[in-house]
Amino acid sequence: MSRSAGTPAGQDAAWCSPIAGGVRLALQVTPNAKKSQVIGPLEDVLKLRLQAQPIEGKANEALVRFLAELLDLPRSRINITHGQASKKKLVELTGPQLTVDAVVRRLLAAAP
Repeated sequence: MSRSAGTPAGQDAAWCSPIAGGVRLALQVTPNAKKSQVIGPLEDVLKLRLQAQPIEGKANEALVRFLAELLDLPRSRINITHGQASKKKLVELTGPQLTVDAVVRRLLAAAP
């Protein structure tokens, strides 16, 4: 990925990177929030709050539902690949229409 003046917003988002067939997100998730929301970039992750308990996979299920709704993707195209029991997670989104720039724009637009 080249970086030059006038590059799209997604190129500076270390938390979002292209993979074969989609995009990988590096997230930091805080469960037990009053409402689910995107907080914004924090160092090399995108910080999210989830209105779910971190027990029996409920927060992970809520994360998949939340991302599916924000990105208008089927839940089957969202896979938590690392960090199932951690607040730092790697999530892969698959779909031919997904680009880093489009995903970054949609997620950051949801931030307060």
